[in-house]
Amino acid sequence: MSAMVQSGSDNGPVAGKRQVLASLLCRTRLIAGLSMLRSMLKRDLRILAYHRVLSIAEPDAFAFDLELISASEARFRKQMTLLRERYNPIRFGDVIRALESGTALPPRPVIVTFDDGYDDNYRVAFPILRELGVPATFFVSTGHVQSGLPYAYDWFVHVICRSAPGQLRIAALGVDCALPATIAQRRELAMDLLDRLKSLDAQAQQAVIATLEQEADLPRTRGHADCKPMNWDQLREMQAAGMEIGSHGVWHRMLAKLPPSEMHQEVHQSKQMLDGELALPVTTISYPVGGLDAYNEAVIESAKAAGYTLGCSYICGTNSLPFSAAFQLRRLPVERHMDEAWFEAMLALPEAFTYPSRHRAD
Repeated sequence: MSAMVQSGSDNGPVAGKRQVLASLLCRTRLIAGLSMLRSMLKRDLRILAYHRVLSIAEPDAFAFDLELISASEARFRKQMTLLRERYNPIRFGDVIRALESGTALPPRPVIVTFDDGYDDNYRVAFPILRELGVPATFFVSTGHVQSGLPYAYDWFVHVICRSAPGQLRIAALGVDCALPATIAQRRELAMDLLDRLKSLDAQAQQAVIATLEQEADLPRTRGHADCKPMNWDQLREMQAAGMEIGSHGVWHRMLAKLPPSEMHQEVHQSKQMLDGELALPVTTISYPVGGLDAYNEAVIESAKAAGYTLGCSYICGTNSLPFSAAFQLRRLPVERHMDEAWFEAMLALPEAFTYPSRHRAD
């Protein structure tokens, strides 16, 4: 049974310092003045990074990564409404045209992006974007679009959440422990192990996930309604409605951790497939996982050779205009515990209110 519903709570943990300060600034209306002052002092491009838009009524019934849910449907609508009213939502195509012509972008430009390509992007986010007239770019992994298979990292979390009670042994991660009793405890364990998993090279990661699903008798080929990728028809419909589609590799693998030949294949084949299936050519790539250990100069050179014009990381920050690092664009992650005030403050003063980037040690 699917845990996804179209109503539910946005309740998160106790408000932290950022959230409290954001609420105070918004209540006193100081945020608008500070935002205008910043706009006078600094010209930059904000790129928002989303993964999923879902409302979860029962988190304990959702045996996947809750942290990939960026917002509920209601909260996403409010966020896009604020964006439409106070900023200039644009596309990467607008950025490329400005770079080529030497013209300036409109004031306070913002790009909305989604990584991975979950089907809730089409079912939940796309109708809101279309209704409000806000463009967005959807970075998709073509192997998943083609096959319909769930994403490997999601399945890693799912298997830990749904395995039969017993001992969890993953030698490559130094794990030998009893599986906790509750979904919440198992999810917490899975998130710690997922971070450790991403420190391995890509082939070792694949081997760990394949062994885990085999031992638990939970093959990824079984699929799950809570972790479905979009399909080609949905992507074509979205592109025809003014949305942009970008590359996120073929199988959502960390490109810098692959052997050079496999890395080139991921970068080039994903563009070839997207260009062949869609009406408009793809210009932009988002590096899967996107941290400093997920892409490097070799990945950037491969992306340029494949014909991309821009590349997005998942490192927090904005992009000063005009920018020179066209293949290392920074983004502002949107997370599910961000309330309206926090989101507004993050857009207005990203240096103070965004999440800091996390870096894994090599």
